[in-house]
Amino acid sequence: MTDTAVDVTVTVQFLARYAELIGTDSTQVTLRAPATVSDVLGAVRSRFPGARRLPDRPLCALNLGQVDLGTEVAEGDELALLPPVAGG
Repeated sequence: MTDTAVDVTVTVQFLARYAELIGTDSTQVTLRAPATVSDVLGAVRSRFPGARRLPDRPLCALNLGQVDLGTEVAEGDELALLPPVAGG
């Protein structure tokens, strides 16, 4: 029996306040496919203690388009975590 499982590597970008919490502005996460945005966030939370302070459902953009946590990720994707914006 052959193992046909595939890993996917996703680049995660942390913007503004989230970069401060995490301690870096980006990282790469490798997960077994199929994987979702939620899986990527789980990996980030387990790797970076500051990530536990991220909201449960942060605003996420996958390859520059807003997505929900159930969206599947693919090899080479870029996931950006966007903090809330306030202004006047």
